[in-house]
Amino acid sequence: MSGNEPWQEGLQKRLSGAILFDERAESHTSLGVGGRIDALVFPDSVADLAEAVAFLWANQIPFLPVGNWTNLIVRDGGYRGVLLSLAGMHGLQRSDGSDGSICLEAEAGLPLAELVGVAVREALTGAEFCAGIPGSVGGAVRMNAGAYGSEIKDICTSVRLLNPGEGIRTVTRDSLSFSYRNLDLPAETIIIGAAFHLRRGEGDRIAGRVREIISLRREKHPLEFRNAGSVFKNPPAVPAGRLIDEAGLKGMRIGDAQISEKHGNFIVNRGEATAEEIIRLIDLIQKRVFDMTGYALETEVRIIGE
Repeated sequence: MSGNEPWQEGLQKRLSGAILFDERAESHTSLGVGGRIDALVFPDSVADLAEAVAFLWANQIPFLPVGNWTNLIVRDGGYRGVLLSLAGMHGLQRSDGSDGSICLEAEAGLPLAELVGVAVREALTGAEFCAGIPGSVGGAVRMNAGAYGSEIKDICTSVRLLNPGEGIRTVTRDSLSFSYRNLDLPAETIIIGAAFHLRRGEGDRIAGRVREIISLRREKHPLEFRNAGSVFKNPPAVPAGRLIDEAGLKGMRIGDAQISEKHGNFIVNRGEATAEEIIRLIDLIQKRVFDMTGYALETEVRIIGE
């Protein structure tokens, strides 16, 4: 799709949020790569998002939600369709249960760092493991983000979902199918919010643990370069980074895309990397690790476009 397609005018008439046509993904992705997107839409409310999804679904226009653009690679050919940025949907509400429990209800576009920040300020424990994890609430729930022995599923009590043709529904934790780095949902389903169960704790201890985790991440991860976080899921028995190190791949470079010298499970953009260079490195890692160890590494990053 390109130019003034009829659907573009129809989309503009229905939405109050901003729309950018023929927008370069490299201006938004955390890796700084990616070609042109037919349309990048910024719904400013759940109602606006629902209107956009209904229109796109009815007109058979491909669409995907995006949060903070971490954990995402858009190919150099760009994305034919519409990306729905949930960044404007960042509400957060607290409710206190009669049993002393605390519930934080967050919209999908809320940065995970803000959720952790609120927990620290209000001395709520349970979300410390989220410290330093990039991205937004929606993406964290979709990929069941985790670290240091905990995962989002451990604190998530319900998720609000938008399904084309069905509307909005809230699904409780017991009815959700979480697995390692994944929440099993239909491809067209959009997470619009989630509720998290936290507990009252000792403020100094919570803040100290968050500082400790962030310090560890800065020490171990190549945060001085643009990256998309961990590229591969860890196999059950061994970290992916260790397999990549043992395969002798640390520091390997294709153009400006490089396997981090600090952490093997990170690919960094040294300046002017392309999506093709990054994807070639991913393919190289998968082949080399499989040939040497028999492990078939599965990507944690999402690759879209053409």
